[in-house]
Amino acid sequence: MFATELTDPAQRIAAILRERGDTVAVAEGSAGGLISAALLSVPGASAYYLGGVVIYTATANRAWMAGAIETPPGMRGATEVFATYLARSAAARLGATWGIGEACAAGPPNPYGDPAGHSWVAVAGPATVTRNILTGLDDRAANMVAFAAAALELAAVVLAAVVATPSR
Repeated sequence: MFATELTDPAQRIAAILRERGDTVAVAEGSAGGLISAALLSVPGASAYYLGGVVIYTATANRAWMAGAIETPPGMRGATEVFATYLARSAAARLGATWGIGEACAAGPPNPYGDPAGHSWVAVAGPATVTRNILTGLDDRAANMVAFAAAALELAAVVLAAVVATPSR
């Protein structure tokens, strides 16, 4: 059902998190739940996946993320700052070792002028790493998959590189 570009990194993430006893929480935007779905496609996900939320509007951000951590001044969607805020807020809100955040413009261009296919993804926990993705595509569905795959791959790489303190 899911493309291997989603399931392969999800499998690697699951193995690392289970081995360490670490946990993850997700706050994603235009990926629309694909990051969480990929993580949940791995049998035994309840051992490491604490939960996730799709933050697609300012209303959702206020309802689900507000107060989890201090809000950076001047923050707006589809930025490195916002993706990092989402990752840190998700981890803080659920008490997870790691958070994954994704903020983007799947298409058409967003109100801030970011082009379709523009995204920032972030992984936050014992280390915080961000990545900018520019697909160059106007295909909304393809961009959603590309954003989710980029977030999952970043998380897999970061988790493999960082020796985390077990959370349990």
